[in-house]
Amino acid sequence: MTTQIDQNVLDKANSWLKGSYDQETKEAIKNMMENDPHELIESFYKDLEFGTGGLRGIMGVGSNRMNKYTVGAATQGYTNYLKQCFSDADPIKVAIAYDSRNNSPYFAQITADVFSANGLKVYLFDSLRPTPELSFAIRHFGCQGGIVITASHNPKEYNGYKAYWDDGGQMISPHDKNVIEEVNKIKDASEVKFDGNPDLIEIIGEEFDDLYIEMIKSLSLSPEVIKRQKDFKIVYTPIHGTGVKLVPQALKAFGFEKVYGVDEQDVVDGNFPTVESPNPEEPAALEMAINKAKEIDADLVMATDPDADRVGIAIRKGDEFILLNGNQAASLLIYYLLNKWDENGKLTGNEFICKTIVTTELLNDIADKYHVDHYDVLTGFKYIADLIKSFEGVKTFIGGGEESYGYLVGDFVRDKDAVSSCAMIAETAAWAADQGIGLYDLLQDIYLEFGLYKEKLISVVRKGKAGAEEIENMMSDFRDNPPESLNGSKLVVVKDYLTGENKNLESGDTSPITLPKSNVLQFFTKDGSKVSIRPSGTEPKIKFYFGVKSALDSKADFEKVDAELDEKITGIIRDLGV
Repeated sequence: MTTQIDQNVLDKANSWLKGSYDQETKEAIKNMMENDPHELIESFYKDLEFGTGGLRGIMGVGSNRMNKYTVGAATQGYTNYLKQCFSDADPIKVAIAYDSRNNSPYFAQITADVFSANGLKVYLFDSLRPTPELSFAIRHFGCQGGIVITASHNPKEYNGYKAYWDDGGQMISPHDKNVIEEVNKIKDASEVKFDGNPDLIEIIGEEFDDLYIEMIKSLSLSPEVIKRQKDFKIVYTPIHGTGVKLVPQALKAFGFEKVYGVDEQDVVDGNFPTVESPNPEEPAALEMAINKAKEIDADLVMATDPDADRVGIAIRKGDEFILLNGNQAASLLIYYLLNKWDENGKLTGNEFICKTIVTTELLNDIADKYHVDHYDVLTGFKYIADLIKSFEGVKTFIGGGEESYGYLVGDFVRDKDAVSSCAMIAETAAWAADQGIGLYDLLQDIYLEFGLYKEKLISVVRKGKAGAEEIENMMSDFRDNPPESLNGSKLVVVKDYLTGENKNLESGDTSPITLPKSNVLQFFTKDGSKVSIRPSGTEPKIKFYFGVKSALDSKADFEKVDAELDEKITGIIRDLGV
């Protein structure tokens, strides 16, 4: 069967054949035209979109692929916007980091060349580095922006390009949308300045790593505990990514002496040969590390994604290991932080924590115990960064996190940081061990004190134009016809972040939501259950976040109450028709 090629695809491909593109690119296009019409369509049916976080796509030739020209156009558009915003800066400065993915060093060099060709001063890391260190570099060097080349946990065929602002956080409105406009104005490769100026590119290396590690070391709250627990055994895997050097270095700086790697996964490799997906949310990604932990009788397993901004954790339960979800790990971390800040006399009443709206309410309950302010922001760590920025010089940020395995302690980085998180989670585990318990016991103690919280995420995928319409209709239906009850518990509050309205269904009162507008709905029931519904901004799916809770009177009741909460979530899912 002959593949029909849309005229728009042919026109776009021919424009590349006639345009200012290199011969290798043109030969690849000709080959697709003659031999692979399907790939030609996939490569040119649209332009790779510069979204609110940057680029992410499959690597290859074409307008819908990650390549020299799409990266160059993104950088030129970003440069043009930086020049509009920082016309007084002389020079405008940017930092660039990249991860272990295939072509990441190449894309980083292209980015550096375009920036420097436009007269910008560039700080380029000499080899792969974690995303949080890029955020730290932006702040340290007083940059106006920055880029990290990464596609996070996507499959090996992908790469990406994340854009940052002068506070070290990813861009938020209006800058994200304004950069998109500038990038979309670039219509041809001839509009991109590719001939870099080496005099404006400064290479930064291990001496900068030392500064970053020293800042992480300053976060430690229990150095005396680690001295007593220095033999606490930890297995860590970078899953072939950037954490391979700095996470073990951070753990060593804290005083941990028994840190074990997974040899096969310590190899930097953009093909991620030992895993289906380099995603620490996936149980399979931690399998080799857990086997190693069983072999050496370790107590804690940690795994970071390729750009080392998220961390997955497995903890010992008897002779087995169980995986923590992001809500559980965040709860352990925040509980430890606030407990130690209180014990060390550091709480003045002027501190705060922060989480996203879809993250467990347990964090807020813990903060209330210690009279620490807590804030909810929209999904995305850039909103936590923006809140920290808004409180600079006014309130002290202790820590925060999101359910998708991203955490931050301290404010010298303005993005989720798996390097410092690994060190602080290990310290939390050592603190528990110093009391003769494991993290599993500590988590149960938290549940005994605050109630057993349980969360679940369901993603419903609906592809294509019809799928997008179906997702839109689902949101409209939930918005116009919210359920009266969920699993037998009456709905008492509806929060609609698109209209900015918080409605109390019992009193009929409404109040404004002060966060930016976003297509998110939340339902709260009388028994404390919480449902959040939001379409994904980057994938053809709609996400349902379920949070339920119940009192836990004794550890002996844990399995029974946990099963009851599972049934409660099942009932809510049934009533929503998901």
